[in-house]
Amino acid sequence: MSALTRCLQEEAAAISAAAERLKADQVEGALTLLERCAERKAKLVITGVGKSGIVARKIAATFSSIGLMALYLNPLDALHGDLGVVAPDDVCLLLSNSGETSELLEVMPHLKRRGTARIALVGRADSSLARGSDVVLEASVDREVCPLNLAPTASTAVAMAIGDALAAVWMERRGISPADFAVNHPAGSLGKQLTMTVADLMVPVADLKSIAPQTPLPEVISRLTQGAIGCSWVEDRQTPRRLIGLITDGDLRRALRDHGPERWAELNASDLMTADPITVSADLLAVDALERMEHNRRKPISVLPVVDEHDLLSGLLRLHDLVQAGLA
Repeated sequence: MSALTRCLQEEAAAISAAAERLKADQVEGALTLLERCAERKAKLVITGVGKSGIVARKIAATFSSIGLMALYLNPLDALHGDLGVVAPDDVCLLLSNSGETSELLEVMPHLKRRGTARIALVGRADSSLARGSDVVLEASVDREVCPLNLAPTASTAVAMAIGDALAAVWMERRGISPADFAVNHPAGSLGKQLTMTVADLMVPVADLKSIAPQTPLPEVISRLTQGAIGCSWVEDRQTPRRLIGLITDGDLRRALRDHGPERWAELNASDLMTADPITVSADLLAVDALERMEHNRRKPISVLPVVDEHDLLSGLLRLHDLVQAGLA
C-alpha cells in the first residue's frame, strides 16, 4: 500500500467514525433550522478562521448553488461592521475544530443578542462554542493524517463532509429538481446540460426546403448535395409542414445498395425515405435528445426531426449542432 493510499484510507475512516458519532437529534435540529431558514427566505451565514474558514467558504458556496442563500462571514470583519449582514431569522453555522476559537467566541454574544440561531460544527462537543450554540454537530477526529498530527487534514475533511451531507439531505427534503438546480448553474458544461433545449440548437423549418414524395432520385441527390443540412425532409403536400419521411445520406446509400442500377431511374423520395423517423419536441433538453440519437430502438442517428404538438415539423436537430455546443 502506498503512503498516499494509506492517508486517503485514514481520512475515509475519520469521516466514517464521525458519521457514527453524530447524534440523530442534533442532526435533525440542524436540518430543522436550515428548513426554517429557507421558509423565511433568510440566510445561512457561515463563519470560521484559518482552514475552517476555507471549509466554511466551500459549504457556503454549496448551499448557494442548491438554492439556499448562504454567505461566508469573516469573524474579524464581523466585529468591525459586517455583523450588519446578519438578521434575526438567519442561521449561523460556526466552524472550529477546537471549539475555542477566540474570534468566534467574540462574535457569539452578538449573534445571541440578535436572536440568530447558531449551529456549532466543532471537534469538541464540550467546548465553549458548543455550549453557546443551539445545535452542536460533533466533527471530532482521533488524529490528523498529518504525520505530526498538527496540520488540519482529517478534521477539515470531516467538517467538509458534514457540510456536504447537510446540503444533500436538505436538497432531498426540499425536493430540489434538476430544473431548480439549473437556475443557479446557467453557464459551463453543466449549465448547458441542464438548460439548453432542442429549440436552442435546431435548424428552424423556415430555413429548410422540403421535397415531395414523388421527387425523383436525381433531384433528391441534388437537394442533399446543395444543402448544408445533410438530409432532406419529405412533406405531405396536402398538409403543410406535415412530415412523412426523412432522407439522409445514409438512407440514400442504403437505397442504392438495395436496388440494382437498373431500378435507380424509377426511384423517388418515397422509396428512399425513413417513413417513421424518431422525433422530439422543441422543449426537450438537448442532452436528452443526444441520448435518443445514440441509444434508440434502431441505430445511432445523426438528425432528429423536431415536431410540435400537432406533429408538424418545427425544425431539424443535427448531431453536428450538439457537438458544436459542447454536449457530445
